[in-house]
Amino acid sequence: MVTDFSDAVVEQRVFVVPDFTIKDLLSVIPPHCNKRSALRSSLYILMDVVLIGAIHKTATFADAYVTPTAVSFLHPPLYPLARFAIWSLYGFGAGLFATGLWVIAHECGHQAFSDSKFINNAVGWILHSALGVPYHSWRITHAKHHASTGHMTQDQVFVPPTRSELGLKPQDTTKEDRLGARVSEEVKKELWEALGDSTIGATLGAARYLLAGWPAYLLRNASGQKRYPKGTNHFNPESPMFNSKQYSEIILSDIGVFLWLAGIIGWICYKGFAEVFVLYGMPYLWVNHWLVLITFLQHTDPLLPRYRASEFTFPRGALTTLDRNLMGDLGSFMGWLGAVATHGISETHILHHVSSRIPHYHAWEASAALKKKLTDAGMCCEGRPGGWAEIYRVYKECKFVEDEGDVVFFKNAYGLAQMRPVFNTEYPSDSGIEINKKCRLDSY
Repeated sequence: MVTDFSDAVVEQRVFVVPDFTIKDLLSVIPPHCNKRSALRSSLYILMDVVLIGAIHKTATFADAYVTPTAVSFLHPPLYPLARFAIWSLYGFGAGLFATGLWVIAHECGHQAFSDSKFINNAVGWILHSALGVPYHSWRITHAKHHASTGHMTQDQVFVPPTRSELGLKPQDTTKEDRLGARVSEEVKKELWEALGDSTIGATLGAARYLLAGWPAYLLRNASGQKRYPKGTNHFNPESPMFNSKQYSEIILSDIGVFLWLAGIIGWICYKGFAEVFVLYGMPYLWVNHWLVLITFLQHTDPLLPRYRASEFTFPRGALTTLDRNLMGDLGSFMGWLGAVATHGISETHILHHVSSRIPHYHAWEASAALKKKLTDAGMCCEGRPGGWAEIYRVYKECKFVEDEGDVVFFKNAYGLAQMRPVFNTEYPSDSGIEINKKCRLDSY
């Protein structure tokens, strides 16, 4: 590629493709972290339920005092506005701790709740059904996600679109660097016209992702694996996501969601839509919002690679994620609240992919031990705090990957990538990975 003054250039960081074995990674985790306790896990369910109840009780108590006899506002419209604020805060708080219940149900699917498979699946089915989730259906596809995280043709969710899938012109290496370090002004303009977002457009796009992304994935495989045919979903027992032996489990999952819908409809008929929306609907939307925000940011960032089959291994896939402090961008208290309410699922996610049967109450200690090994080897483990500003940034920066290449990184709407892969021919040393003549650039 011939570079001239009009080329857009980015100084890329180097990503050394890891060569750890799963034994290497598991060896640093204290053995007691693998112990599971049904009683201890159940206490966290009780904690979440009690806190949600306390939030509801507080909101009800506060609402009762929003009257002219109890408090004097200058303008009458301020009374309904105050009630709206109270119940909006209720929806936020209840939704945050209900996300904690979602996380515990997710741990049941990984058999991390207890030593009993029956208890795990019974508790997981109840909790996930109560949140509108087909337990076994999602458990099965989520297990495939863990087995193939970061794999371009096997991962189940947040699979990046390729250049050709977006209908972009084929890459012309005379006008742009293959790895995204340089792009001519002509190509930059073409890509921006096809992919570029205004501030409003990116905000609305990210908001649509947060509000509708989860049901869209369940119902029509949105952001899922592209090789599945159109119409693939989590409710059809004959979906290509599942095999014939899993038929009854998918039906059981559908029954759980049917009972959930029946309960919601019955509640609406008895109490009215307004009450159901305020008490359940708003927290439910918040749960879906947090679920998508957390998982999207765990697996999507310009720093994270994607692998094609020839270079994929389970350890490489397991490390294709970032730990982030949920709501940490809003200050230390909100960061603490986000971590506690969601049981550290965002803060200990690398560990969760390395060993998914470790319960969340041991994950903090296990995660610290694992991250010490990874950071000593020169790997980046911590992403920016998880929040709305970060999902906006990542949404804008991660547009597509190339159709070719064994290890690929996201490019932005100008065709520029922040990272480039190299391979180390030797096992990483304790003092970190050096980029020298022993490393070879990934060739396309």
